[in-house]
Amino acid sequence: MRGHERRWASDTVPGKEISAGSSPGNEGEEELVEVTLDFQDDDTIVLRSVEPAAASSSVDLDHHHASSSSTPPSGSRSPTIRRTSSNRLRQFSQELKLEAVARARHFSHELKAELRRFSWSHTTAARTLNNASSSSSSGAATSNNEGPLAARALRRKRAQMDRTRSGAQKALRGLRFMSTTTNTVDAWNQILNKFEKLSRDGFLHRADFAQCIGMKDSKEFALEVFDALSRRRRLKSAKISKEELYEFWSQITDQSFDSRLQIFFDMVDKNEDGRITETEVKEIIMLSASANKLSRLKEEAEEYAALIMEELDPERLGYIELWQLETLLLQKDTYMNYSQALSYTSQALSQNLQGLRKKSRIRKLSSKLVYYLDENWKRMWVLGVWTGIMGGLFFWKFFQYKNRAAFHIMGYCLLTAKGAAETLKFNMALVLLPVCRNTITYLRSTTLARLIPFDDNINFHKTVAAAIVVGVLLHAGNHLACDFPRLISSPQSEYQLVKDDFGDNKPTYLDLLRGPEGITGILMVLLMAIAFTLATHWLRRSLVKFPKPFDRLTGFNAFWYSHHLFLLVYILLVIHGIFLYLEHRWYLKTTWMYLGVPVLLYAGERTLRAFRSGYYSVRLLKVAIYPGNVLTLQMSKPAAFRYKSGQYMFVQCPAVSPFEWHPFSITSAPGDDFLSIHVRQLGDWTQELKRVFSEACEPPVAGKSGLLRADETTKKSLPKLLIDGPYGAPAQDYQNYDVLLLVGLGIGATPFISILKDLLNNIIKTEEQADSNSDLSRTTDQSVGTRDSCSISKASPKRKKTLKTTNAYFYWVTREQGSFDWFKGVMNEVADLDNRGVIEMHNYLTSVYEEGDARSALITMVQALNHAKNGVDIVSGTKVRTHFARPNWKKVFSRVCSKHPNAKIGVFYCGAPVLAKELSKLCHEYNHKGSIRFEFHKEHF
Repeated sequence: MRGHERRWASDTVPGKEISAGSSPGNEGEEELVEVTLDFQDDDTIVLRSVEPAAASSSVDLDHHHASSSSTPPSGSRSPTIRRTSSNRLRQFSQELKLEAVARARHFSHELKAELRRFSWSHTTAARTLNNASSSSSSGAATSNNEGPLAARALRRKRAQMDRTRSGAQKALRGLRFMSTTTNTVDAWNQILNKFEKLSRDGFLHRADFAQCIGMKDSKEFALEVFDALSRRRRLKSAKISKEELYEFWSQITDQSFDSRLQIFFDMVDKNEDGRITETEVKEIIMLSASANKLSRLKEEAEEYAALIMEELDPERLGYIELWQLETLLLQKDTYMNYSQALSYTSQALSQNLQGLRKKSRIRKLSSKLVYYLDENWKRMWVLGVWTGIMGGLFFWKFFQYKNRAAFHIMGYCLLTAKGAAETLKFNMALVLLPVCRNTITYLRSTTLARLIPFDDNINFHKTVAAAIVVGVLLHAGNHLACDFPRLISSPQSEYQLVKDDFGDNKPTYLDLLRGPEGITGILMVLLMAIAFTLATHWLRRSLVKFPKPFDRLTGFNAFWYSHHLFLLVYILLVIHGIFLYLEHRWYLKTTWMYLGVPVLLYAGERTLRAFRSGYYSVRLLKVAIYPGNVLTLQMSKPAAFRYKSGQYMFVQCPAVSPFEWHPFSITSAPGDDFLSIHVRQLGDWTQELKRVFSEACEPPVAGKSGLLRADETTKKSLPKLLIDGPYGAPAQDYQNYDVLLLVGLGIGATPFISILKDLLNNIIKTEEQADSNSDLSRTTDQSVGTRDSCSISKASPKRKKTLKTTNAYFYWVTREQGSFDWFKGVMNEVADLDNRGVIEMHNYLTSVYEEGDARSALITMVQALNHAKNGVDIVSGTKVRTHFARPNWKKVFSRVCSKHPNAKIGVFYCGAPVLAKELSKLCHEYNHKGSIRFEFHKEHF
């Protein structure tokens, strides 16, 4: 089972059921419960559910233990698992069941212990109150002091008894001070090398400790660790020797959880009295928040410190001890059940077992080939037709000029140049079609979308451009370096064969370059070289840095303006095609024939954009500037502006530039009465846009959020905004899938916010439709007579087409805590109104150290406690839990597979290309594991 998750669901095991209506102490009657567990690769078990079992599913477990070699009763099996004759599978199933039984019993005892504690605390409180009222004043003081201490002592005893093996194993992965993946010897050797560089007079000073042990990014936290270990050794000096450094490092990397917990406790307990007060808790919260770059958490540290004291100090003694901190750390998962992972079914085990079947090499290769063809057949046939047309045109001209007299002088150089010229004319016409965005958007909604991958229009545009580069090199290179030199060096007798084409006098090399053909050709090559160079990824994304003023040669602006040089290129190309040396009949000068339709289509698109942007007059309704340099613009929606979720539009701000248009995903839903976009400052244009709107915004008002805002009531006039669109994008086809997996990195979440809103609106409409149908059916039942029933049926509206999408999983990964403010309202709205659990949202903050790291341990505890009490995540400020570090995408895909077998799942991604490769690879991998189908789509701009 290596490499696969072990899962077993719905095993019925004997236990003692504890219901809300029974006393926790009532253990006389033995009942059965049904426990669903998830067995992980690291031998931990996640509890999914505990429910009363049906009477028919009871099993005699004692008999099962006594006769493990016999076939277990059918009631103890998951209904979807069928036994085979394989001894391996039978043994594996029995091991899982035995382990499940043990875990279930442990959990049953833990539940009873918690209920006893709850019942006992209330009983003790009542008893203490009665004793206080009946005793004397001096005796009351003593009783009030001893009662809380006795209560805490009893809680400590029970906490020690409840520390099970599973909890201890989980604890071993917690409170890691060192996150290095190297082995112990190599890690210590690295620290020794740093010690030699940083030490002075053989001692490492306190200020250099963080850098030496590899905690440079969290220096304040490392210094607290240094102070805690120094207090333990009674060191008075702020420097340590190599031997003392080794002792420090040994304690930090100790595999014992108790040892690491003691270090963490000592960091908080600075006065070494064995007690942690609320003030000390507040200090360590602020320290953890600083190490994880959570500025807002530092501001609210006092509130969260009080929350921890309220949970761990119910006796109100004013302090907590080591065992209480340990209890909170080991039981944090109990508080975090509000965001458990996807529930599993018993089918998950059979699905993973199916993946263990060995396949022959031929079968593996054939399955990979079938998958590749299935994924790329649209691209392959388009590229095949395109390549075939180019090849046909090339060889058509090649053999046509082979029969001419010029071939005997210029040779095959002429044939290659003419063949390349014919492909150039074709590709110069074709390269315009993928950027006719209105045409592409329209064609996406036709049946042609089943045959042509319109999502790859920009990639195809780049591919055709690359073919143009090759054609230019072949055409110009053969002319300038081969056939022109052969022509001018040819004997006069041979030149007589082509004097009708080049004149009576044999031209010189300079004469050939000075003619209309040479001048237009050279100018075209220079202009295309500039445009192609500035359009490369390195210069367009400003990955190459030039000194001023040459820095203006990089970035989007340089790409945008240089691409408009092609207007001159097309004019020169037509002129170049008219003045041909070897062709004089006008109807055989075909350049204008190739370019006519595409150029007119593209010119029509640009004209339409110019008129439409003036027609779509928008009025800014709201402007806000969020943390992370994100500007949100909410504007009125023109009556004729109809769009789908996932589409984008172009925006122009004349106050910034009267020529530049930039694409932005629409974050509002089609059902909203406004349009909204979110703009992140990433370049010159967006930086200037933010500056212009910042000047129009008003400072924050006391009592409201500290955001710069503006609306229609703002005294200052807001800049004018023009829009053009909408335009098609891959995400707009989300309704074609049963399940959605939406992945956004940072501002890449914008295309999916509109989808989430649209799904939520559909959920609300579906529920309203169901309610209206229910009311209508009751009205029909109460009506008398067939005629009345028929009339009501005729009056009822037709049912709308049911939405195919049943579930959506949204994963948002960002580096800054302030990013969650961008879509806080949407996330809370989904959490409140999605009662059926159609949408599942996961936020990931990569600036926080992963779970288990000592630097984020206390934040995890506070996060769990606050959500359990107030229902709000402390990091995002929403009802959606924030996970730390990066998602484990393999586990995400595995859980979706287990939840939705036989489903068609659309994976939509917007973000950095690195993760796109990983997600695409996972789609390919999991498509080989059964009948589930993943289809990957990436946003292109």
